[in-house]
Amino acid sequence: MNWRLWVYLQTTPLFWLTATLGAYLVADRLSIAARRHPLVNPVLISVALVAVLLRISDTPYETYFDGAQFVHFLLGPATVALGVPLYKNLALVRRNLIPMAAALLVGAIVAIVSAVVIAAWLGAPREALISLAPKSVTAGVAMAVTEKLGGLPALTAVLVILTGVTGAVVVTPLMNALGIRDYAARGFAAGLASHGIGTARAFVVDPVAGVFAGVAMGLNAVVTPAIVPLILPWLVH
Repeated sequence: MNWRLWVYLQTTPLFWLTATLGAYLVADRLSIAARRHPLVNPVLISVALVAVLLRISDTPYETYFDGAQFVHFLLGPATVALGVPLYKNLALVRRNLIPMAAALLVGAIVAIVSAVVIAAWLGAPREALISLAPKSVTAGVAMAVTEKLGGLPALTAVLVILTGVTGAVVVTPLMNALGIRDYAARGFAAGLASHGIGTARAFVVDPVAGVFAGVAMGLNAVVTPAIVPLILPWLVH
């Protein structure tokens, strides 16, 4: 009877939506217990928990996504909502507009070119290169760009998460090692390179860093989709 109930539950969207949210709540509690140490990243832990559950239950991704799609839908509104901290700190942003614009353009181009060139040098196929190009923007935007250009949206989602988690883990020790104390610069770099996950980490470290990370993430979500179609033909043959 219990086995039949489990078989039924694992095929329902509500179960996997609940499992996704529950995994994140558990991971966030662990992160709080570790005093928000960068290595105890709640996104990474929750992804691992869900992956283990999918593996144990032998559930295909399509079945899981029937429930997780409701969380995926919220990525778009969450990205648009980044306009709120931008508006509240508009004066501070205006004072740094020129250096931010330069950093945004250079950072977006370097993020695309470096990833695609290295992957091409290692022999990655064309679809993988296309899927890798928008890895530094939020998942909803990156997957849309990949799908339009003929890549693999599911692969892009994985690459986006890996990029975000890596950035969130290394940003604080890297900035400390480089001697960068300006939290506006630190946050902008985190949001530009590692989108929402890096932005969440920046808010944990410092409110100013979080604001500038959100600004960088929002602006990069506009700039990268415009740049990728222009650069990619020169990088992918």
